[in-house]
Parts: sequence; structure tokens; C-alpha cells
Amino acid sequence: MQRFNLTILTLVTVLFGGHAFAESTSSAGKNSPNILFIFADDWGWGDLSCHGHPYIETPNIDRIAREGTDFQNFTVASGVCSPSRTAVMTGLFPARLRIDGHFAQPDKNAERGMPDWVDPNLPMLPRLLQQAGYMTGHFGKWHLSNNMIPDSPRPEAYGYDRVGAFNCSGEQMPVHDDAKLAIELIEQSVAAKKPFFINLWVHEPHLPFHTVEEYRERFPDLEPGHNVYASVLAHADDRIGKVLDTLDRLELTEDTLVIFSSDNGPAGSGEAGKLKLKYDSATGEGFGGGANVGTTAGRKGRKGTIYQGGIGIPFMVRWPGKVAAGAKDDVSWISAVDLLPTFCEVAGAVVPESLHPDGISQLAVLLGEPSPVRQKPLFWKKQESRNGDADYAVIDQKWKLISDARFRTFQLYDISVDPLEKNDVVTGHPEVATELVGKLKAWNETLPTSVDPALFSKERAAQGTRVKKR
Repeated sequence: MQRFNLTILTLVTVLFGGHAFAESTSSAGKNSPNILFIFADDWGWGDLSCHGHPYIETPNIDRIAREGTDFQNFTVASGVCSPSRTAVMTGLFPARLRIDGHFAQPDKNAERGMPDWVDPNLPMLPRLLQQAGYMTGHFGKWHLSNNMIPDSPRPEAYGYDRVGAFNCSGEQMPVHDDAKLAIELIEQSVAAKKPFFINLWVHEPHLPFHTVEEYRERFPDLEPGHNVYASVLAHADDRIGKVLDTLDRLELTEDTLVIFSSDNGPAGSGEAGKLKLKYDSATGEGFGGGANVGTTAGRKGRKGTIYQGGIGIPFMVRWPGKVAAGAKDDVSWISAVDLLPTFCEVAGAVVPESLHPDGISQLAVLLGEPSPVRQKPLFWKKQESRNGDADYAVIDQKWKLISDARFRTFQLYDISVDPLEKNDVVTGHPEVATELVGKLKAWNETLPTSVDPALFSKERAAQGTRVKKR
């Protein structure tokens, strides 16, 4: 039995990463395109005016879609926040790092068999770009650790020149300062004559809903829950618009790859309820789940699931003169694990030989060459749930197979004609199901069985918590 060992991966990275970084430094620089990656939090596929929502107003995100390409079949690597963001940063399936759920208090992480933070010594997307000559910044939500883990590494340890963040250790950035700080870094990069890479990871529309009165007044005819939801999305869209306006003002629009996406699908049931105040230790007080009215636009499942409603989210790409404007791609299956190799190719940064990303560069697809058949399989393993029917999944070629945690019950979808998982065809294609179950089990056997204690908080040790076996 071959098992992927996290400790070995880290050691290999440390030993051999430096040479590759040195190579990448010489391959990029001031002439490389800027990269602005906007990552929302729980933003459902249907929660955009350009996706047909009846009252939500997102003119600035719509502009990205209008001036770029709207990819219809993008998937993230998890239905919840921390593992989804980990995949973006590392190019790896988060199960390879035993990150199946969100980072919480150390005792909760121990119960789940998780580390308390992502290993900062892994090859990280921002560090690769930083070594390639980029000025790097992260502004907004972090959650590759947590503010409740005070000894966890700060985001700066992962390869950023400048950080404003919350859901991390140390000082918490005011939740709406993300765009202001991103604009400051853009201006600094111009002065330094360096390209920039910015993660703009906005809080919206995650709980609590931090409303601003002027945005609530835009939607006077909506019921309270819908009013709150529409107002926070409008506020986020306006902040995104200010960053896009800055690119225009500094004449950087033509030289900047802009992507809008989200970490997972919408939270809650989608039904409005009674509004109650909720306090979050990282972001403060706002409205609670009564305003969780996000929509998947017909996709099955929601946040927390590995159905398309949980992992199939918006993905819009603008790069004037390179990415087709006003276009839609509804055949290519792109994943969050593809972003690291894709961004590295865009930037001219070399992926270290020690890193074997689970994704592939999709630059050719972004530039207009659709890829209707997924050649490199995608795998999901979610935090195991009692009586759940969807704990593992694999996409291979034109098929998606879903399994329960014990590999006893299966669903099969032909995603080339049924991307919304409406028609389970497992009984009609037993040979396909058998092959994919075999691949899923083989992949599962490669996953680590333990976590490097170096990734444990001192508070976990103080609590004397025993790591859960699985």
C-alpha cells in the first residue's frame, strides 16, 4: 500500500524547492502580466445579475463577464472554505494534506484529524510568483489557519509582501478594507515597476452579514432577509468596481488578468428567516442565517456538499486582447487545483520539480481553446458525515461518480450532457462505475494517515487532545 506522507512532501519541498525558485526568478519580471484573483465567500452560481438573478445587482462583476469569458463548469476542491482555499494556494487536493473541513479551534481540528494550519513550507502560489519577480499581496479572508489559533503562522509566511487579513492570527483587518489595501498595492507596484499578484478574498456573502445602510436603502422593496443579502453583495461588487477603476486609471487594464470566483456554493437553505444578530470573533457583529438566501441556479446541493451546488461556482476571466470578450465556455471542466500551474504559466514562473500539482495549466483554455473532456481526473473527499450519500467524488473524462464514505452506494452522471446532475445513470453504465470506483479507491489509498505534529498548535498540546484515527 502506497501512502502519501505529508512529512515527506514537506521535506522534499524544503530540500529541492530553492533551485526551482531560482530558475523561476530569471523567467519573469516587470513585463509579466498582473494577476488579480477575486475570491468570494459562499457566493452562489446564481447570485449574479449576469446569471439571471431577479434582484441582485452586480454591474462590476458583470463587467468582468462582459469583457471576458464566463466559464460555466468551474469546480472548487471542496464544499467548504479552508480546504477549497488550500487547493488554490498549493495546487493539491486538500485531502492530501488532511484538510477536509474548515480550520476551527485546535481541539476541533484534532477531532477531525486535521492540522491547525496549512504548512507554510509547501510550494505556495504567492511565493512562486514572488520569486518570479512579482509584488504579492493578500487582502481579505484568510482561513488557512484561524484567529482562534494564536500561534499559527501569519499569511506573510506564505509568500506575501503585504497582507491585510482576517481569520488569521494577529491583527484582524476591518472586513471592508480589502479593496482599499489592494489599490494601495497596485499603486506601489507601478512605482516599483513590478507586476503584481493580488488575492482579493472578499468576505461576502459569508456570515455574519455586515451591512452598510446606504446599500440596504438600494433595495427598499425587498423583505428583510433578501434586503440584507442583496445589500452585502452590492457592497462587495462596488468595492470590486473600485479596484477595476484603478486598473483603468493607471492604464493597467490591458496588462491584467482578472478572475472572479468563489470558494464554495451558497450557505444555508436558501430560505429567508428571522433576522438575528450574530457575533464573529474575527469580523465582528452582523446579521445571521436569516439572510442566507443565496441560490445555485438549479444546481444540486449547497455549501458543504460535493454536488455541483456546493462546488460548481462562478468563474469569470478577463484579459483584454487575450481572453475572448462576451464569451461563454460551457464545455471545459476547470478546477481550483489548476490555478497554481495556470498562474505560473501566465507569469513565466517555473513550478518546482518537487511539486506535483493535482491540476494542470489551463492557460490554453482561457485563451480560447475549449477542452470538453477532462484528461486528468479530479478527486474529492469531504469531511465524513453520518448517513451521507456523497463523501467522495471523481470526475474523469466525461463522467462524475459520487460515493458514500464506505464505497457501498454510487451515483454516476454524464457531465458532458448533464452538468447539473439531474439524471443518475449508474445502472445503465455499470462498467464505467466499476472503473471509476477503482480509481477512487486507489486514490484514497494514497492519502496520508497522519499529520506532522509541527502543524499542531501549542494549545492543542495543552488540551491534551488525541488526534482522531481514520
